[in-house]
Amino acid sequence: MAKSFSFDISSDFDASELDHAVDQARREIQNRYDFKGTPAKIEYTEDKNGLKIEGESEYQLDTIIDMIRGKLAKRNLSQKVLLTTEKREQAGMIIRQEVPFVKGLDQDKAKRITKIIRDDFPKCKPQIQGENVRVTSPSKDDLQAIMQKLRATDFDFPIQFDNFR
Repeated sequence: MAKSFSFDISSDFDASELDHAVDQARREIQNRYDFKGTPAKIEYTEDKNGLKIEGESEYQLDTIIDMIRGKLAKRNLSQKVLLTTEKREQAGMIIRQEVPFVKGLDQDKAKRITKIIRDDFPKCKPQIQGENVRVTSPSKDDLQAIMQKLRATDFDFPIQFDNFR
């Protein structure tokens, strides 16, 4: 029997690294001259599935999001973890925006990944297993080529490769 190799594709992030990046951004907001005396702040949502960002202008919100993205990049986290398409709310002199975290592969995302694999690599078998996609193949080279192809594909969500066996 031929030996089969596999790996898992998931969409997740390191929560402690994300926490450190948010904490660094908070400290930078406290120390920056252009944020002194303003209501600018970053908080986690109640369920810790996103961030609440407050500022006194659109410019401040954009600056805070860019600041967080920079901290994520320094910690090797994908910036696609942040879903910044949510609406901004204005109440008086404060503008708020909720930025949820993107985590997990739903059925549509998993189907997009498996379609790419099936189209380009007919010898490999992708299987959707909950929030992961397991890819098996008799060749390690095919699996590495799949990883390269998926890294080069521009998804709107982060992907990681785990359990390479």
